[in-house]
Amino acid sequence: MKVAIYCRLSEEDKDKQDKKDDSESIQNQKSLLVQYAVDRSWEIYNIYSDDDYTGSDRNRPAFNQLLADAENKKFDIVLCKSQSRFTREMELVEKYIHTLFPIWGIRFISVVDNADTDNKGNKKARQINGLINEWYLEDMSENIKSVLTNKRKNGNHIGAFALYGYKKDPKQKGHLIIDEPAAEIVREVFNLFASGYGKTNIARLLNARGLPNPTEYKRLNGLRYSQPKRKEATLWKYFAISDMLVNEIYIGHMVQGKYGSVSFKTKQNKPVPKDKWIKVENTHEPIIDMDLWNRVQELVKLKVKPFIVGNIGIFSKKTKCKTCGYTLRSKKCHGNYYLECSTRSIDKNSCIGAFVPVKELKEFVIYKLQELLNDYLDKDKFNKKVSEPVNNPQSEYYEKIEISIAEYNKQIANFEKGIRDLYFDKVKELINEEQFLEYSRDFHNDKHKLEKLVAELQDEVDTHNKKSQANTDLLQLADEYSNITDLDRETVDRLIDCIYVGRRNPETNEFVDIHWYF
Repeated sequence: MKVAIYCRLSEEDKDKQDKKDDSESIQNQKSLLVQYAVDRSWEIYNIYSDDDYTGSDRNRPAFNQLLADAENKKFDIVLCKSQSRFTREMELVEKYIHTLFPIWGIRFISVVDNADTDNKGNKKARQINGLINEWYLEDMSENIKSVLTNKRKNGNHIGAFALYGYKKDPKQKGHLIIDEPAAEIVREVFNLFASGYGKTNIARLLNARGLPNPTEYKRLNGLRYSQPKRKEATLWKYFAISDMLVNEIYIGHMVQGKYGSVSFKTKQNKPVPKDKWIKVENTHEPIIDMDLWNRVQELVKLKVKPFIVGNIGIFSKKTKCKTCGYTLRSKKCHGNYYLECSTRSIDKNSCIGAFVPVKELKEFVIYKLQELLNDYLDKDKFNKKVSEPVNNPQSEYYEKIEISIAEYNKQIANFEKGIRDLYFDKVKELINEEQFLEYSRDFHNDKHKLEKLVAELQDEVDTHNKKSQANTDLLQLADEYSNITDLDRETVDRLIDCIYVGRRNPETNEFVDIHWYF
C-alpha cells in the first residue's frame, strides 16, 4: 500500500532557523506519521507539507498537489495527524473524504481522532468532526474580527503595510511614525496641487525626476509592500495622486475598515460603506497641516466634474487601455471630448497610448448593439421563444416550492442546533460517547435527507427563474434598444461591463472590444 502523508501548520513559525526549514511542529507531525506508516509496512509515496497555512485556505500548494496526485491514483492512502489538519471545512470533508476519495479508491486516515474511511461505522463521527471544525473556524473568524475592530477603535494601525509617508513604529505596535524622505514627497504633492497643478501633471513631474512611486519606494527601502501586478507599477499614476490628496491619515487621523471580508471561508474582500469606516482622530503625527489640507479639499471639490455633463462621464471607468490595462481618462480639446490612456501621458515609453474620441466611441457602441440585436433577436424565432405565457397554476406551483424550501431550511437549522447541543452535552458528560453518536446519527440522517430535498427543489426553482429572467431580459433589450440612436450613462451601466481600446485593426478598421453584460 502506498501512503501519502499530509502535514499542516497554521501558526507563525517562531521556531524556524531559516524560512526554508520545517517548523518543529511540522517535524513532529512527520515523525509521528512516518512511524505510523512504517509500523504497518506501508510504502511512503510522498510527504506533502504546508507550513503557515490555515485549514480553511483552499490555495495551499502541497494540499492541492496531493489532491491532483490522488485523482491520478498515485497512492492508496492519505494519512494525517487529524482531520482538521487536512481541512476545517465541512464542504471539503464531504467533497473529498466522503465522495471523491472513495471514487478514486483512496483511503483517508487521521491518527489522533481515529478517522478511517475503511471503517464504515465512524462516518458520522467524521462528519461531526468536520462540523465542529467548521464551527471552530467561524468562531475564530468572529473573534479575530472583534479583536481587530477593537484595535481599530483604539486607533491602532493593524494593516500589513504602512501608508506611503509613514512607517511602523518599532517601539510601539500599532503606531505610525513619519518616514521623512517619503513624507517630503507627500508635502510636495499637496503643495503642487494647491498651487494649481493637475494630478496628471504632478505624476508626470515626479516620473520625470525619476522618483519611485509608493510601491517601488517601499521595495527599494526594504519595507513591506503589495506586489505590483503590472510592469508599469513603478510609475506614479493619476490615481495614486488622487487617493493621496483625500487620505485623512496624512493629517494624523487613523481611518480603517474600508474593506471587509465576504465570508470566513474566503479571503475575498468587499468595500464597506463610508459611514461604517472606523475613524480615530489625532493618533499619530500629521504630515500635512490643516490649513494646506483644507485648501486642497476645496480644490478637489471644485475640480470634480458631474457624473453626466454632456458627453463627459458616459464611459467613466468603463474604458481601459488594451495594452497596459489602466482606465482611460477624459480630455477636452477644441470643444471635443476624448478618452486617453494616462500611462502614455506620464511616460511615453511604457504604452502605445490608447486614444478615442467620445463621439466616435458612442457611434461604435450603438452600431455594435444594433448588430448584436439583429443577429440573435430574429423576430419570428425570438417572439415564439419568449411569448410562451407562464400560466398562474405554474407560478403558484413554484411559489409553493419556495415556501417549502423555507420551511425545510428552518428544520435543517433545528437539526444543526440539536447536533450542537448534543456535542455540548457530551462535553459536560451529560451523555456518553455511544449515546452521542446514536442520537446525532438520527439528526444527521434526517438533516441529510432534507438538504438533498432542498437542493433538488432549489435547482428546479433556479432553472425556472433563470429561464424566465433570460426571456424577460431579451424582450426588454429588444423593446428598448433595437432602435437606439443615442447613449446615456444609465444605458452604458446597464449593458456594458468594460470597453478595451487598443491599436486599430488594419483589416476590420476596429480598435475597440466591448464586453457586454448579456
